[in-house]
Formats: sequence, C-alpha cells, structure tokens
Amino acid sequence: MKLQDQVALVTGSSKGIGKAIAIRLAQEGADVAVNYKGDAEGARDAVQQVEALGRRAVALQANVASVTETYQLIADSVQALGPLDILVNNAGLEKHTPFWDVTEEDFDAVVDVNLKGVFFATQAFVRECRRTNRPGTTIINISSVHEELPFPNFAAYCASKGGLRMLTRTLAVELGPLGIRVNGVAPGAIETPLNAALLNDAQKLRALLHQIPLGRLGQPQDVAGVVAFLASPDAGYATGGTYFVDGGLTWFYQEQ
Repeated sequence: MKLQDQVALVTGSSKGIGKAIAIRLAQEGADVAVNYKGDAEGARDAVQQVEALGRRAVALQANVASVTETYQLIADSVQALGPLDILVNNAGLEKHTPFWDVTEEDFDAVVDVNLKGVFFATQAFVRECRRTNRPGTTIINISSVHEELPFPNFAAYCASKGGLRMLTRTLAVELGPLGIRVNGVAPGAIETPLNAALLNDAQKLRALLHQIPLGRLGQPQDVAGVVAFLASPDAGYATGGTYFVDGGLTWFYQEQ
C-alpha cells in the first residue's frame, strides 16, 4: 500500500467522485477525513467503508465557501487524525444559467466553493505543514475539462475552473521549495448522481458518447485512481500539471 499510515482530507467526499477518492486512498493505506456540507448519511457511509478497510476515518461538516469553516475543517482534521499528508480539494458547485441571467449570488456561490474554497483550504493546509515542518506533502485539486473547454450556460463554473488551473500552477512553483507538490485532475463526463438527468435522456447520452473516443462515461473510480497515483511516491517528481480523466473528450476532433 503506497499511502500506508498517511492522513488525507478530501473535501466534498460524501458522494460521487469525492467519496470514491476517499475510499481509494484508504485502500492505499491512508486514514481519511471525510468532509460534507449537508449529506451526513453519505459521509457516515464513506466513513464506514474506510473503516472496513482497516483505516481510521472521521466525518467533518464544513462549508468550504466559508473561510472560517474551512480553517476549522483543517484544524479538526488534524485534531482527529493527526498531521495531514494529503489534501484533495474536491468540493465543487455548478449552476446552469444563461450568462445574461447570472446573478451576483449565483456567481459568488460557484466561485466561493470552486476557487475561494480551494484557495483557503490550501492556505490552512500549508500553514499546518510549515508549523510542523512537514515536507513531502501533496495537494490535488479536482478541476474539470471545462478549465479548457467552453461550456455555454456555465460561465461562472468555467471561470472558476480556469482560475483553479492557474492557481494550481502558481502554487506548484511557490510551494515546491517547501517540498509540497500541487497537481490538478480534470474529470470529463463522469457517471455520478449529478448526471442523473443525462443518464435518463437516451438521445443526449448518445450524442455525448459520440464525442468520447473511449465510448463510455467515466466512473468515479477512474478519477480516484489518478488521484491515488498523484498522492503516491510514484508521482514524486510530478507537480504543476493537470491530468485529464475524460476518455479523450477534451482533445477529440472529428472531420464532418
């Protein structure tokens, strides 16, 4: 197990991709702090699955859109499980709204989770690493193919993910001398409860699959496997990159 006895915090890990990441890190030997905003039942289930693997786990409620709650989340994770080795910034939010109808409230809700939340969770994590003099730690930001691909009616989401891409690169440079690696993972179309409407619309699903060279939707475990690699010593010289987990969607081009 490549993460034996390490401690990880995964934000937004009560369901979907985040939950799969939490479980996969535990399979690799890590203890895991499971963060949730409102899905306490999902968080409890994630904790039970981690503990069933023989690892320690704790469920911690916090809204990463709040800097105060985010700082407390890092502190509570350390208090419950010990110094953190891995931070996975997974919590995310999207809103489907035509650009001309986006309100300030809509914009703030998306950016506060997807960008500000990552910024200050990472800041608190780095402060803790410096306090305890812990080089060799790693940060993995869950972005999206839409840090590259335009996504009409999701302008705020795309802006937040584009910002996250540059934040990842900048922090990789700034934090490298501290022995902290920073990478991004950009999922494409992943089969999660968030995509229930798509999964139930055969025509839309068929059109989407036509744009994916591997011919299928991704599974949360597909993303979790890449995260586990980036958290491991196998990726010890990888920092500042974004790793696309999209079945080839981002760079697909087909002559008509």
